Parts: sequence; structure tokens; C-alpha cells
Amino acid sequence: MRLKYLVFLIILSSFIGYLEWGTESKTFLIIAEAEIIHKIITHPSSVIHPFILIPLLGQLLLVYQLIKNKLQKIILYLAISCIALLFIFMLFIAITTLNLKILLSVMPFFVVSIYTLYSIKKSPIN
Repeated sequence: MRLKYLVFLIILSSFIGYLEWGTESKTFLIIAEAEIIHKIITHPSSVIHPFILIPLLGQLLLVYQLIKNKLQKIILYLAISCIALLFIFMLFIAITTLNLKILLSVMPFFVVSIYTLYSIKKSPIN
């Protein structure tokens, strides 16, 4: 049951990622995701990009794991990896541009994910 809480925390921590681009453009990932989901319904071809679809797939897999009775290691590893692709890229941007806001926004995801991966390794799930 503790792993389900950790999976839920990974989903929550993936929402607080912060992005800045240009001079006046900035958003949190939860707002960007709401716009993406709206665009998937209205204009699907505008959201076909790996940095959009892969992390979204990761979050959907995590939600699937929350709904299922029994967790599966391979799906959890895959889901965390999918989301981590975006967050690693965001971390790279934060370090190269010395953007403290982005850096601080990605840290919760990495902390919870690393702790979850450690917990998965020690747990008896398949």
C-alpha cells in the first residue's frame, strides 16, 4: 500500500514542474497538460511530439497502476522513465540557464522517484 502512495506522489510531483521560455512565457506542467488534453480532443495533430506524448503516457501508466489491485514493477519502471525524460531535459535547461525556479520545481519529482525506485527494488511485487 505504501507504494501506491508513492506512485500518487510521483503523479503530483510531475504536475509542479515549471517551464519558462522566451521573455514572458511561463507555466506549470499541470496547466500545460490541461491545454494538451483539450488539444488532443479538439486538434490531435497539434500535440504529436515526443516530449508531449511520452511523459503523458508515463502519467497514464501511473494512474493505471493506482487503479489496479496489484502493482507491476515493469510498468512502474516504464512510467517513471517516460516522465523522467521530460524532467531530465528540464533539469538540463535549469542548470545551463541557471534558472533556480525550474531547478527547484524538478527536485520533488526526482526525490520521490528515486525513493520509489528504491522501494520497488526492495518490495516483493512482480
